[in-house]
Amino acid sequence: MRCGLIGLGAMGTGMARNLHKAGLLTGTWNRSAGKAQALAAELGCAAPASVGELAAASDVLVLCVSADEDVLAVVEAIGPHLARGSLVIDCSTVSADAARRAGALLAARGVDFLDAPVSGGVEGARLGTLAIMVGGEAATFERARPVLAAMGRTLTHFGAQGAGQAAKATNQIMVAGVIRAVAEGLAFAQAQGLPLDRTIATLSAGAGGSWYLANRGPFMERDQYPAGFRVRLHEKDLRICRDMARAAGASLPVVDDLLAEYAQLIEQGHADEDISVLFRLKRALFKGGHG
Repeated sequence: MRCGLIGLGAMGTGMARNLHKAGLLTGTWNRSAGKAQALAAELGCAAPASVGELAAASDVLVLCVSADEDVLAVVEAIGPHLARGSLVIDCSTVSADAARRAGALLAARGVDFLDAPVSGGVEGARLGTLAIMVGGEAATFERARPVLAAMGRTLTHFGAQGAGQAAKATNQIMVAGVIRAVAEGLAFAQAQGLPLDRTIATLSAGAGGSWYLANRGPFMERDQYPAGFRVRLHEKDLRICRDMARAAGASLPVVDDLLAEYAQLIEQGHADEDISVLFRLKRALFKGGHG
């Protein structure tokens, strides 16, 4: 099975390395060609000049790009070069509607499609322990399992095309609540004079523990926010969640509140920092705090 990967961002690079470890990676492509060329030199795989070339050389293509329009543009570009019976697995986080549109475009060419967004952070991408939420035909999911298993540990088929993105939207809503609670809690702890390192270590073992407290609490303690999950990307995801909820006649207060806070962070120049930078706003809630 010859597998190509398109999109070498924070997540895609780790995913590509794990596909290589599994003996599946034939080549990579990235909008900034230098990233693909550097990784190809490291791994000994190809870095074609165009997505079309990579598509023609691949039985399976994994996409990991940023937004609806990116996925649809890539699908339009690779479609004419894919052999009938090949498979596209989209690990981007986009709307369920975009996933269904991509699937329809590829189906017209005899190409199978799965929407397979992932969760687990850059750590999960690096370690191959991602949770992967999949929408598409059950038989296609089984066919894709060796590729998915190279990148993730928890592989779940949720239903028809778009169902994987619906599951990921659910995850992003939960992330919104958790990161707000962690940031507020640690800002409170700091205002009470508690040592944040011991607070994080102890509470991570209790009922208030979470992946975000254990893995992003230390960012807050150090007041340094290297890009893991960028503010602008979660903001994009939450707009998708809001629109999906509105289509169902509902509003999501946690999403609306965090979108308002992200607007402040983006205005302050933090769009490309990790979402744990929310701690800056929460710290400012307390007398003597600063943003």
